[in-house]
Amino acid sequence: MNRFINPLLAIASGLLLWAAWPVSPLTFLIFIAWIPLLWIETKVKSRAKFFGLTYITMFTWNVATTWWVWNASAPGAAGAFLANSLLMCFPWFGFKVAKKWLGEKAGYASLILFWMCFEYIHLQDWGLSWPWLTLGNVFSTHPEWIQWYEYTGTSGGTLWILLVNVLLFLHIKSNFSREGNKSYKNLGAAIVLLIMPVVISKLVNIPKQTPAEKNVVIVQPNIDPYEKVSTGSFEAQLHKLIQTSEKEIDSNTALVIWPETALFLANGIEETKMKQNYFLNPLWGFLQHHPNITLFTGIESYRVYDSKKTKTARPMGEAGFYFDAFNGSVLLDSNGAMAFYHKSMLVPGVETLPWFLKFIDSWFEKFGGTTAGYARQDERTVLTDTKHGYKIAPSICYESIYGEYMSRYVRNGANIIAIITNDGWWKNTPGHKQHLNYARLRAIETRKWVARSANTGISSFIDPAGNIINPQLWDTVAAIKLNVPVNETKTFYVKNGDLLSKCAVALSILLLIINIVLWLKKKFR
Repeated sequence: MNRFINPLLAIASGLLLWAAWPVSPLTFLIFIAWIPLLWIETKVKSRAKFFGLTYITMFTWNVATTWWVWNASAPGAAGAFLANSLLMCFPWFGFKVAKKWLGEKAGYASLILFWMCFEYIHLQDWGLSWPWLTLGNVFSTHPEWIQWYEYTGTSGGTLWILLVNVLLFLHIKSNFSREGNKSYKNLGAAIVLLIMPVVISKLVNIPKQTPAEKNVVIVQPNIDPYEKVSTGSFEAQLHKLIQTSEKEIDSNTALVIWPETALFLANGIEETKMKQNYFLNPLWGFLQHHPNITLFTGIESYRVYDSKKTKTARPMGEAGFYFDAFNGSVLLDSNGAMAFYHKSMLVPGVETLPWFLKFIDSWFEKFGGTTAGYARQDERTVLTDTKHGYKIAPSICYESIYGEYMSRYVRNGANIIAIITNDGWWKNTPGHKQHLNYARLRAIETRKWVARSANTGISSFIDPAGNIINPQLWDTVAAIKLNVPVNETKTFYVKNGDLLSKCAVALSILLLIINIVLWLKKKFR
């Protein structure tokens, strides 16, 4: 029986992490979720065996929490579960090594630093970025606990979780192990750390905003994404979007928001010839009927070049011409397209693959795009509605889970965040609910209103304190309207970025160098 204890403890850690995750009401479990794995580390001397047990924890957590990814792409889901679980093991392996060379206190400090370093790397665009399980995301259903995210972002939540777990574990270890030096110092520190951030959150001053005269209309058309890219009729889909919008538009409507790939034709839409596209005539008729309205919408588009002007450009059928395909968005009015934004953070496997995994490209399903993947843009372009003063931070699909990335739009002048997504790929699973809640974190970090248009749900508004306003049910056609004020406030997080994580990266590098030096000294002694 003893041989099963460690695997069971490893599974227990993974299940505690899952049980705490949104939209579970058991968020508090996150503060003890790592304790079984920390206990395993003290009992298992072999680093290889500890690595294997850590993998069990991470795999359990990944599968139990994000199993719904399977509905969008089975190969992509399998790859995400296996790869992400493996990557999550390395901070713990580094902790095991550092604890041996640097001692217990430095070892536990290294675990916190290495994990925060790992999360920061995972938030960068490196081909396999998948920060869905960033620890700080777990508090997205409790914005009243984390109003201080406007200073730290999600890395502050990660630090909070890891510190409490380590202190509680050290208390258990010192009071219930055989050596048993009873002390309540660590328990006291853990309790203070549990309470203080919540108290601080209550004291954070949320800027008051002047009520707005103009309103924003969000449309949720509820079009099946699988039909959209296969048998769906664009004419019928466009009519549905227009008809649903008309139900809420009034004389004070300034901005209408349609979801990701709302404008989708099987052969794509050429960006420079939108006015000449016969299929878009009803769209122009709608905008001419409402000349004071600006439309922000998702679009599956492409650009044609007379030479290979970009690294991602691919040859067309006609000799000498090239094109880039985009999962994009566009700002429109009755005069035509004002500005485009092209999705930058592409979904691994489904929309892009790093160069070292191109050989498995054919394994992954590609919905609504091309097997070679989309082109992207590097700039955080703010889309400005000059008529009404809205400066939009555009977020397509899962880009909204990248905190520092989204904050760059606000640094560039954005005063409202518009999230357009198509969560229907995941069907009615926890995925779309988690995605909605993560948007609350962006509102708090930037203190900007969020307008979220989801094709199948959940569309809503989110205020700068992270409160969800007028959420729409899954699998329903809906349009909602709200007078949305704007502000030019830039939070500490917006101005300075993720300072906690950057410090953790620097200290992690220092710890790695020290460990390597100590290893070399021992080897050549």
